Amino acid sequence: MSESLVVCDVDEDLVKKLREFRFRKETNNAAIIMKIDKDRQLVILDEEHEDISPDDLKDELPERQPRFVVYSYKYVHDDGRVSYPLCFIFSSPVGCKPEQQMMYAGSKNKLVQTVELTKVFEIRNTEDLTEEWLREKLGFFR
Repeated sequence: MSESLVVCDVDEDLVKKLREFRFRKETNNAAIIMKIDKDRQLVILDEEHEDISPDDLKDELPERQPRFVVYSYKYVHDDGRVSYPLCFIFSSPVGCKPEQQMMYAGSKNKLVQTVELTKVFEIRNTEDLTEEWLREKLGFFR
Protein backbone atom coordinates (compact mmCIF):
# COMPACT_ATOMS: atom_id res chain seq x y z
CA MET A 1 0.00 0.00 0.00
CA SER A 2 2.73 2.50 0.92
CA GLU A 3 4.23 2.13 -2.55
CA SER A 4 1.13 3.72 -4.07
CA LEU A 5 1.28 6.78 -1.81
CA VAL A 6 2.47 9.68 -3.92
CA VAL A 7 4.33 12.48 -2.17
CA CYS A 8 4.55 15.49 -4.44
CA ASP A 9 7.40 17.97 -4.40
CA VAL A 10 6.72 21.67 -3.86
CA ASP A 11 7.38 24.03 -6.77
CA GLU A 12 10.48 26.15 -6.01
CA ASP A 13 8.76 29.41 -7.01
CA LEU A 14 5.93 28.53 -4.65
CA VAL A 15 8.37 27.89 -1.80
CA LYS A 16 9.85 31.39 -2.33
CA LYS A 17 6.38 32.94 -2.47
CA LEU A 18 5.36 31.19 0.75
CA ARG A 19 8.51 32.38 2.55
CA GLU A 20 7.80 35.96 1.45
CA PHE A 21 4.17 35.56 2.52
CA ARG A 22 5.27 34.48 5.98
CA PHE A 23 7.08 37.79 6.52
CA ARG A 24 4.56 40.08 4.83
CA LYS A 25 4.04 43.47 6.47
CA GLU A 26 0.38 43.98 5.55
CA THR A 27 -2.13 43.67 8.38
CA ASN A 28 -5.11 42.39 6.38
CA ASN A 29 -6.22 38.79 5.92
CA ALA A 30 -4.63 37.10 2.92
CA ALA A 31 -4.48 33.63 1.41
CA ILE A 32 -2.42 31.52 -0.93
CA ILE A 33 -4.37 28.61 -2.40
CA MET A 34 -2.37 25.70 -3.78
CA LYS A 35 -3.20 22.64 -5.83
CA ILE A 36 -1.38 19.60 -7.14
CA ASP A 37 -0.35 19.37 -10.78
CA LYS A 38 -1.02 15.66 -11.21
CA ASP A 39 1.11 15.25 -14.33
CA ARG A 40 4.20 16.87 -12.79
CA GLN A 41 3.43 15.58 -9.27
CA LEU A 42 4.11 19.07 -7.98
CA VAL A 43 2.33 21.37 -5.52
CA ILE A 44 1.79 24.64 -7.39
CA LEU A 45 0.15 28.03 -6.85
CA ASP A 46 -3.56 28.11 -7.68
CA GLU A 47 -4.69 31.57 -6.49
CA GLU A 48 -3.66 34.46 -4.26
CA HIS A 49 -6.07 36.67 -2.35
CA GLU A 50 -5.62 39.89 -0.38
CA ASP A 51 -8.07 41.24 2.19
CA ILE A 52 -10.21 38.08 2.20
CA SER A 53 -12.41 36.93 5.06
CA PRO A 54 -12.75 33.25 5.99
CA ASP A 55 -16.29 33.36 4.61
CA ASP A 56 -15.10 34.75 1.26
CA LEU A 57 -12.20 32.29 1.22
CA LYS A 58 -14.55 29.31 1.43
CA ASP A 59 -16.27 30.56 -1.74
CA GLU A 60 -12.92 30.36 -3.56
CA LEU A 61 -12.38 26.69 -2.71
CA PRO A 62 -13.73 24.03 -5.07
CA GLU A 63 -16.49 21.92 -3.52
CA ARG A 64 -15.29 18.64 -5.03
CA GLN A 65 -11.50 19.01 -5.24
CA PRO A 66 -8.88 19.17 -2.50
CA ARG A 67 -6.79 22.30 -1.96
CA PHE A 68 -4.07 23.49 0.39
CA VAL A 69 -4.40 26.99 1.83
CA VAL A 70 -1.94 29.15 3.76
CA TYR A 71 -3.99 31.86 5.42
CA SER A 72 -2.73 34.94 7.25
CA TYR A 73 -5.48 35.92 9.65
CA LYS A 74 -5.86 39.07 11.77
CA TYR A 75 -6.77 37.58 15.14
CA VAL A 76 -8.01 39.94 17.86
CA HIS A 77 -7.64 38.21 21.23
CA ASP A 78 -10.18 38.59 24.04
CA ASP A 79 -7.77 40.91 25.88
CA GLY A 80 -7.44 43.21 22.86
CA ARG A 81 -4.05 42.00 21.63
CA VAL A 82 -3.75 41.46 17.88
CA SER A 83 -1.75 38.68 16.26
CA TYR A 84 -1.43 37.44 12.70
CA PRO A 85 -1.27 33.63 12.85
CA LEU A 86 -0.34 31.79 9.70
CA CYS A 87 -2.70 28.85 9.30
CA PHE A 88 -2.40 25.85 7.04
CA ILE A 89 -5.82 24.58 5.97
CA PHE A 90 -6.21 21.32 4.08
CA SER A 91 -9.55 21.30 2.27
CA SER A 92 -10.40 17.71 1.44
CA PRO A 93 -14.11 17.68 0.58
CA VAL A 94 -16.22 14.57 0.77
CA GLY A 95 -16.83 13.35 -2.78
CA CYS A 96 -13.31 13.86 -4.14
CA LYS A 97 -11.81 11.09 -6.24
CA PRO A 98 -9.99 8.68 -3.89
CA GLU A 99 -6.73 8.84 -5.87
CA GLN A 100 -6.85 12.64 -5.69
CA GLN A 101 -7.42 12.55 -1.92
CA MET A 102 -4.52 10.12 -1.52
CA MET A 103 -2.18 12.34 -3.51
CA TYR A 104 -3.09 15.41 -1.43
CA ALA A 105 -3.02 13.53 1.87
CA GLY A 106 0.36 12.03 1.00
CA SER A 107 1.80 15.44 0.14
CA LYS A 108 0.33 17.43 3.05
CA ASN A 109 3.05 16.71 5.62
CA LYS A 110 5.87 17.51 3.21
CA LEU A 111 4.23 20.84 2.37
CA VAL A 112 3.62 21.68 6.05
CA GLN A 113 7.29 20.92 6.83
CA THR A 114 8.48 22.95 3.84
CA VAL A 115 6.41 25.95 4.92
CA GLU A 116 7.26 25.35 8.62
CA LEU A 117 3.74 25.85 9.95
CA THR A 118 2.30 24.60 13.24
CA LYS A 119 -1.34 25.69 12.98
CA VAL A 120 -2.59 22.91 10.71
CA PHE A 121 -6.30 22.35 10.22
CA GLU A 122 -8.43 20.19 7.95
CA ILE A 123 -11.92 20.68 6.60
CA ARG A 124 -14.05 18.05 4.88
CA ASN A 125 -16.74 20.49 3.75
CA THR A 126 -15.92 23.95 2.40
CA GLU A 127 -19.01 25.33 4.19
CA ASP A 128 -17.24 24.65 7.51
CA LEU A 129 -14.67 27.36 6.82
CA THR A 130 -16.09 30.29 8.79
CA GLU A 131 -14.67 32.99 11.04
CA GLU A 132 -16.22 31.24 14.04
CA TRP A 133 -14.62 27.91 13.10
CA LEU A 134 -11.18 29.51 12.62
CA ARG A 135 -11.37 31.46 15.91
CA GLU A 136 -12.35 28.26 17.71
CA LYS A 137 -9.40 26.38 16.18
CA LEU A 138 -6.97 29.19 17.01
CA GLY A 139 -8.26 29.31 20.59
CA PHE A 140 -6.22 26.18 21.30
CA PHE A 141 -2.96 28.04 20.56
CA ARG A 142 -3.19 30.78 23.23
